[in-house]
Order: sequence, then C-alpha cells, then structure tokens
Amino acid sequence: MPARSRTVAPPGWSRWLVPPAALSIHLAIGQVYAWSVFKPPLEASLGLSGTASALPFQVAIVMLGLSAAFGGTLVERKGPRWAMAVSALCFCSGFLVAACGAGTRQYWLVVAGYGLIGGTGLGIGYISPVSTLIKWFPDRPGLASGIAIMGFGGGALIASPWSTALLAAFGKDPAGIARTFLVMGLAYGVFMTLGVLLIRVPPDGHGDDEDGRGAGAGAAPARRPAAATARVSARTALRTPQFWCLWVVLCANVTAGIGILEKAAPMITDFFAESSSPVTATTAAGFVGLLSLANMLGRILWSSVSDAVGRKHVYRLYLGAGALMYLLIALTGGSSKPVLIVCAAVILSFYGGGFATVPAYLKDLFGTYQVGAIHGRLLTAWSTAGILGPLIVNAIADAGKSAGHTGPGLYTTSFFLMIGVLALGFAANEFIRPVHPRHHEPAGAETSAAVAPDEGVAL
Repeated sequence: MPARSRTVAPPGWSRWLVPPAALSIHLAIGQVYAWSVFKPPLEASLGLSGTASALPFQVAIVMLGLSAAFGGTLVERKGPRWAMAVSALCFCSGFLVAACGAGTRQYWLVVAGYGLIGGTGLGIGYISPVSTLIKWFPDRPGLASGIAIMGFGGGALIASPWSTALLAAFGKDPAGIARTFLVMGLAYGVFMTLGVLLIRVPPDGHGDDEDGRGAGAGAAPARRPAAATARVSARTALRTPQFWCLWVVLCANVTAGIGILEKAAPMITDFFAESSSPVTATTAAGFVGLLSLANMLGRILWSSVSDAVGRKHVYRLYLGAGALMYLLIALTGGSSKPVLIVCAAVILSFYGGGFATVPAYLKDLFGTYQVGAIHGRLLTAWSTAGILGPLIVNAIADAGKSAGHTGPGLYTTSFFLMIGVLALGFAANEFIRPVHPRHHEPAGAETSAAVAPDEGVAL
C-alpha cells in the first residue's frame, strides 16, 4: 500500500475531488443501516429471535467503535488511502465469510464475518475520510464533516431496496441469503476501490491563508477564516471532562436513533399488524430506505446549521426535540402511520446530524492537531450505543411477544427509556465548556498530527 507521502495532492488539485472519494467508502459501509432487511429471513430460515438476529449488527457497531479508536492513530500516521484500502478489504471479506455462514447454516460465521471482520472495516473506513476532509476544509468544518459522512447515512437508501431485490431473486432461504451476501461483497469491493484510488491529503501549509483554502485548493473563497486555536493531543483529550461529556452526548444520541434503525422493518410491521392495512415486506423496506434518506440529509443539513448556530445549540435540538418525537410516538401508538413515519424520520435526521456534527465539535474543543485520533476514541460511545439501543428495543419486544402481546405496545416501554437516555445526554451537553489552555500543546510542537505509538492504545 502506498505511503502517506505518495498521496499528497499535487499543485492545482481541487479539494472538491475529495468528497466523492469519501462518499464511495461511506455509501458502501453505510449498508449496515439496512441490516433490518435481513432480520425477517434470517429469523425464519434459522429459527432466530429478534434479539439473536440483531447480533451481527451489534457486533459490527461495537467493532466499528473499537477499530476506530485504535485505527485513528494509524489513519493519522499512514494516511487515508491506506486506511480506506484496509476498510475495503475487511468490509467486503466480511460479506464473503457471512455468505459461507448463511449457506452452511452456521450462524456464528455470519456474526464473525459481518460483525467482527466487516465491523473492523466499518470503523477504519468511517474515520479515514473525516479527518482528511476537515483538513481540506478548515474554513467549513461542519459542512466538511457532513459531506464526509453523509454517505454513511445514505448507504441504506441504496442497500435496502437492493437487498430486498436480491433476496426476492435468490430466495429467502439460507442459500438465497448466502448468494445475496456474496454479490454485495463483490460489488462493494469494486465500488470502494474507486475511493481508494482517488483520495489525496492536503500539502503542508494548506489552510494557512486567510480564506482557509490553502495552495492549490481550487475552490471558491470561503465565507470566513478558520478560528480554532486549540492544540490538544489525543492522550491529553482523554483527561479532560469535555471529552467524556461529549462521549455521553454522542452515546445518548446514537442509542436513541440506532434502536429504531436496527429494528425498523419489523417495527413498522408490528405496529400495524392488526390494522386494516398491514405493512408488506416491500413497504417495510421502503420505510428503512426513508429513514436512511432522513439519516443522510440530516448529516449535511444539521452539520451546516451547526456552523451558523454553534455545536452546543444544535445538540440541544437533537436531544430535546428527539425526546419529544419519542413521546409523540409513544402516546399516539399505532393509530397513525404518518405520525410514526414522520417522527421516526426526524429522530433519524438528528441521529445522522449528531454524527456529522461531532467531528466539528471536537475540532472546536481540541483543534485539528490530532482530531482524527480523538474522533476515533470518541466513537467507543458508538460501540456502547450499538449494544444498548438494539438490546433495549429487541429485549423488550421479545419479552412482550413471549407474553402474547402484539402491536405498538411491544415498544412503548423502550420508547420511554429512550426519552430518559436523551435527557441524560441533554444534561451532559450543558456541562461542556472550552478546554482550558493548560491542556494545549506548546506552539512549537510537531504539527503533523502524528500520534506516538503508545497513544494508539490509550483508550
């Protein structure tokens, strides 16, 4: 794999060529948000419960956070092209292992392939374009991070109908699921390779000019200069209360969103199972796609809004209004499909917006010095939320089904728990203040953002 020095952009390179490279990776790994499409066929063909069928997704999200925490160091040191290549290799090979597991009815192989191996690719691929784009767009960090991970939110918009079509063509038995995994793994491998070949890092001195473009950026003048002056190392960031308050904020926002997202297709089916117009599998897949669209649009919309109103204010919106949306769903029950769909879409827009805003929040608090490594460590909050959200929703729904309950009552308790989680995150956000200058690196410190080798494991 090429060294970082061989991926530095030449003079005249346009920074607007970098977002497509980021999107090629994130649109692929964003497939994880369409996992709920696989839950019903896996449950039917392998005799799994809702909690068990969530396991590959949960393991993938856990590995995403862990690999991002460890991989943030390597991304900064070896560059985004190396990281994106590793991501493509792990993510796509995970599909191939999962295909073997489905075809042989060995569910542990599905968990190992999609969850452990593929999840590692998720984490490395997720952070690799983010810190690169923030460095290309120091004048618009919220917009940059929104562009970088917009594709991750929108990945299910492609994967949901595509998975549904493949399952319809190949069958929903173990052999059909295996073929679906195989085709998706090979196709994503080709698509992600395009981003690996296109990505570039900015040359030294980029962003030093007043408009934030840097030499050879090839973009229109920025609206305002970059203002971040903090220079905090990844190791030092872990010792600040700001990092841990933001960890709680992210964990709360993710828990509330991922609980709906992982269960989306079965949830809308359960909600209206006893109505005069029950939800079909195609409609449920459409609901997953709609939530993916809201997730994607929220990333670019709310991260751009955060550039104007500030990160703290926009997180107040995510957490406060998100709690109100959950309350409305819980009180309305299964009486109105539009209410469920609109409220769920708003929650998922906040979910996506939270991911897109947090790199800029980190940049505001800690500067760009080692923002990639700090971001990677912060994503352990995502790992925690990836367990909590699906576990809360699935465990309560499974218990309700065992007791003979049906309809929206399967989810009411979990929705009220989510309101409490969001309230906790709202409180943590209120405690965030600027980082004290004593935590800043000296002005003469190394500016390459390279992290000492032992910092890669200082979680």
